[in-house]
Amino acid sequence: MWEVKMVGVIVLMVTIEVMEITGNTIGKVAMAKGLSSYIFTTYTHGIAFFFLIPAAFFFHRKIPVPPIGFSMIFRMFLLGCGCAGYSVLTYLGIHYSSPTLASAMNNLSPALTFLMGILFRMENLNLRAQSSLLKLVGTFVSISGAFVVIFYKGLPIILFSTPPTEFILSLLQRTDEPNWVLGGLFLFASCMCLSVSYIIKTWIVRDFRSEVLITLISFFFEILVAGLVAFVAEEDKSVWTPSIEIMWIALLFGALQVGVSNTVHTWACGKKGPLFVAMFKPLQMVIAVIMGVSFLSDVLHLGSVIGGTIIGVGFYTVMKGKAEEEIKKEGDESAVLYSSEEDNCPHQVPLLQNQNIDV
Repeated sequence: MWEVKMVGVIVLMVTIEVMEITGNTIGKVAMAKGLSSYIFTTYTHGIAFFFLIPAAFFFHRKIPVPPIGFSMIFRMFLLGCGCAGYSVLTYLGIHYSSPTLASAMNNLSPALTFLMGILFRMENLNLRAQSSLLKLVGTFVSISGAFVVIFYKGLPIILFSTPPTEFILSLLQRTDEPNWVLGGLFLFASCMCLSVSYIIKTWIVRDFRSEVLITLISFFFEILVAGLVAFVAEEDKSVWTPSIEIMWIALLFGALQVGVSNTVHTWACGKKGPLFVAMFKPLQMVIAVIMGVSFLSDVLHLGSVIGGTIIGVGFYTVMKGKAEEEIKKEGDESAVLYSSEEDNCPHQVPLLQNQNIDV
């Protein structure tokens, strides 16, 4: 029953993951042509911000804007900082490695989000329940797989047929990239920021029911943070002016992707919690491998396959535990509802119980 109800949401979430890895791939191409990762983050969120302004007016033309105070503004500031950290660190990691590695590392999100959810009491942990044990075991399996991806690159896997001499030559000339570990560490840090942002989104949206305004205001703070980082990190001011067509394509698609994905993720966090949103990140691995090999001439390595498989096993273990928890929750709610209906029903009295029968 849980799966049937969520078909539409699942399709939407999968579409968002396809958009994200597509944006990462186009961004990688643009950065290879000279686009700064800091400028990429600043511009994409800036463009998305201006598109979200009319969307917010349209959404709230009949729906009143929820009251917003200093506490809520502060939460959105924290969300902007977390999202800025995720974007900057992600594109730094992609610059030093590849979108494939970024997608593999994103498989850590369910595990990290689960741990943070327990810490902030957004997820339940009962070691006597099978669902909690599944989520806990899956968490540690996912983390171990992520470390395999970072620290073990392994032999290249040839996906297309090549002459034997070229294959042998590629093995003899194989050298590990010196920045592979650095890229992996940046991506691990970005996953931490992503999990924090899911927790903060859930914290905000439960008290402020306007996903568009949450995204809009958090983007304002994100632009400030990312712009400040770009101003400090980039000494050459010419990088602020994209010069070729692929850079503008990457910026425009990136703006569309971050605007839509952040709004949808905020909505999903409010409906199903942070762990549900994070559970879709491992799907990026398959998409990234296909796109990376097809468009970027990336080489798939054995370490990524082994680590990604381990992470995938951990992910589905966490998801199975989450599904069992949802099914049990629905059963408990149905039992409580049935019990309350019975309590509210008047006790039936036999028809002749109070009748005086004259003999």
